[in-house]
Amino acid sequence: MIRFVLYLAIAIVIVWVAITVPLGKRTLVGHIRAIWNTEQVQDLKDGVKEKAGPAVERVERGIKAGYREATGSSDDKAGSGSGSAAAPAAN
Repeated sequence: MIRFVLYLAIAIVIVWVAITVPLGKRTLVGHIRAIWNTEQVQDLKDGVKEKAGPAVERVERGIKAGYREATGSSDDKAGSGSGSAAAPAAN
């Protein structure tokens, strides 16, 4: 319990310093925001979305199909997936 309180106090101090103590013209949070909004970072984010997008969609479809299989649900209320996950055929 004492260890938790100590870690919590340290975390609070770090957040407080990051928000309030100026490092030059900006605080640490201000610097991170300025970097995050640069053109280079925007290009990086777009590239990651482009490359990882199909993989993320496949994982989402798999999770939805697994959820439907586990719950026995036949309707697609969970989302508007592409429908590529087929329901098992009844024998």
